[in-house]
Amino acid sequence: MNSDFRNLKVTIMGLGLHGGGSASAEFFARAGAQVTVTDLRDKDTLQPSIDALSEYKIRYVLGQHDIDDFSSADIVIKNPAVRPDSPYLTASARVETDISIFLSMNRRPVIAVTGSKGKSTIVSALYHVLKSVHPDTDLGGNITVSPLTFLNEKKNAGGSPVILELSSWQLADIQGRNLLKPCAAAITNIMHDHQDRYNSMADYAADKAVIFEAQTKDDILILNSDSDFTPAFAAAAPSSIFYVTVNGVNTNGASIARDGSGIWTENGISTRILGAVNTLKGSHNRQNLLTAAALLYKYGIDSELIIKGLAEFPGIAHRLEFIREVRGLHWYNDSAATIPEAAAAAVESFNGLVHLITGGTDKNLDFGVLADAARRAESISLLAGTGSDKIMRLFNTGNIAYDGPFSSLEDAVSNVCRRSQSSAGTKAAVPQTAVLSPGCASFGMFKNEFDRGDKFKALVNSL
Repeated sequence: MNSDFRNLKVTIMGLGLHGGGSASAEFFARAGAQVTVTDLRDKDTLQPSIDALSEYKIRYVLGQHDIDDFSSADIVIKNPAVRPDSPYLTASARVETDISIFLSMNRRPVIAVTGSKGKSTIVSALYHVLKSVHPDTDLGGNITVSPLTFLNEKKNAGGSPVILELSSWQLADIQGRNLLKPCAAAITNIMHDHQDRYNSMADYAADKAVIFEAQTKDDILILNSDSDFTPAFAAAAPSSIFYVTVNGVNTNGASIARDGSGIWTENGISTRILGAVNTLKGSHNRQNLLTAAALLYKYGIDSELIIKGLAEFPGIAHRLEFIREVRGLHWYNDSAATIPEAAAAAVESFNGLVHLITGGTDKNLDFGVLADAARRAESISLLAGTGSDKIMRLFNTGNIAYDGPFSSLEDAVSNVCRRSQSSAGTKAAVPQTAVLSPGCASFGMFKNEFDRGDKFKALVNSL
């Protein structure tokens, strides 16, 4: 791909507020391209991103899209959330993404992670450990950091790794192009998600499989032994395949020993790669850390360094993130739990009394697993939304008590405070936890799951 973008007409479709569109606009403006940014949102909403680009000569078309900005462009950079059959994209001569541009120019080793849940925690844990060995390691992708922000000649000439978190949409945009050739990759799991976008789970899994389509036998692929799609991935992948499980013993990869530590077994030889005690709660996070440890070990990092680094890993925002304790009630933010399975895992991560705030916008998902887990919650506060409408029907059928739906997060938090005080009066010796784990998308009440989590943390910190 030609990397000389001088004087080319480049249209950025979607500026956004989390770096992707802004990074693309800055990258091409720096490269001397004629940049147009177009977004359906208005200037007031996008002002923070516009201000960040104030030093560059960029043309903005906001509140609408103009087909001429696409048909006349040499390159259109699309947001991953835009459907490929958009009439604006079909009118474009050449459509790229920040990921495809980066991969076409990158010469550094890539470690890539995809899956329905856990990928942000895994890539952040990888970054935490690898930075201590390779200080120039970079992390980007779906974790809201565009890799274009660290694409430069100095780093490209070095051998420090790039870690990419990749969504199914980001992978779909590069399918069949052989751009992504990770030396090590992992698929965490495949759960029901984005079924408002895909015709079937098989289509969703097929996009995830792009992560290994250009690998060779010399490359590593880590798969989840407990995922239903793993046999199909293993049969299709050209890579050297290893497995991770927290259920049982694994003779070709990583598993959990009786003392809770993580063990790597290969060719009959076992090596300890994960300590028995780590900072993150929940069996799902044990799986995440074990996957990170497996990738690090196969990348060549010393096992003792892996154990020490992951034991010190503090976790990341919006993923079972501890906020504070107020009057004996421990508050956690799990706003990134956007599917029912993730919310169910959150409930099961705590001992004692769990006060759950859940619900939101539906993505055409089955909430049965959340209903099963919710039975052990001390109280349930529902946030209003189309997903909550489905949850209420399940709860009503199953005789599961709940409060709400509440039309604001403030009301839900107040309800949890009341409920926890009531529980403290009758069960004073039992620890109590309050967790926002929606199991749903955030649209309607919030801009996105990060906005939802930030507002929740602000509310809890104001108590």
